[in-house]
Amino acid sequence: MFELKKLVSALLMPLPAMLILGFLGLLLIMFTARRKFGSLLVLVSLCGTFLIAFQPLSSRLLMPLEREYSAFLPINESIDYVMVLGGGHVVDDDIPPTSALSRTSLMRLTEGIRVMRMYPGSKLILSGYAGGTDVSHARVMAKVALALGVAKPDIILLEAAKDTWEEARQASAFVQSKKLVLVTSASHMQRAMYEFEAAGLNPYPAPTNFLAQENVEQAWSRYTPQARYLEQTERYWHETLGQLWQRLRDWVANESMQDLSFSVSEFETESAEPAQLEQQEIEQQLAPNDESESDEAAATSQ
Repeated sequence: MFELKKLVSALLMPLPAMLILGFLGLLLIMFTARRKFGSLLVLVSLCGTFLIAFQPLSSRLLMPLEREYSAFLPINESIDYVMVLGGGHVVDDDIPPTSALSRTSLMRLTEGIRVMRMYPGSKLILSGYAGGTDVSHARVMAKVALALGVAKPDIILLEAAKDTWEEARQASAFVQSKKLVLVTSASHMQRAMYEFEAAGLNPYPAPTNFLAQENVEQAWSRYTPQARYLEQTERYWHETLGQLWQRLRDWVANESMQDLSFSVSEFETESAEPAQLEQQEIEQQLAPNDESESDEAAATSQ
């Protein structure tokens, strides 16, 4: 079901939809007598591709979603956990860990570390499954966090969570009533808060990776189609589909929580300073071993 959901959502993204429409028009022009209709489809495809990469449209769509929650500011309360939601990675031994993370993941992680350092004693929760690779996304983020100076005992991994629904329910099992800061992309924050609140948590939002800008002074940048503006439109549409899926899922299930088993692992304490470790040593520390501590928990039903 998870893979099917991802496949359908990918095909429904604006750019694939416009390309499919254009190719359909070309097929009608080349192989049928309905050339006028085919030409119309090609024209719609070209105009649509221009519009979805047009800054005045893309930023206007995305900005209200991104600005639903303001940037995180220090609060006069103790924070127990800072949770960073996963966002994608690659596995390549020839590149540094910072390049293995997607831009979205790297921005989420750096924001999580920034917030964590405001509250000494807090733990950094990193989530994300392997996604067809040999290393979980949570573990790749942990490598970067170690290299940036986060102490190994302060990192907790959720390595089985595939999506926000699972991340929220897994976190609720051990966070419970403790104070939690939730870090994710600004465009994703509204949907993430919905899932975490449905799981019985009340996190403080810490949005990052803001893409839409209100004022773009250079006319050549504002009025020419660009890939970064296409990304904004796709982010808006992705979150819109995600919210529709949330409502449909909850309506069909008539509940927003189900039992889910998962594993939570906490790094063992190391005496060496993470910032001083070479990359090979960091990878050895993160490799699973018999001495690593793990906690088994089950998400509660509501």
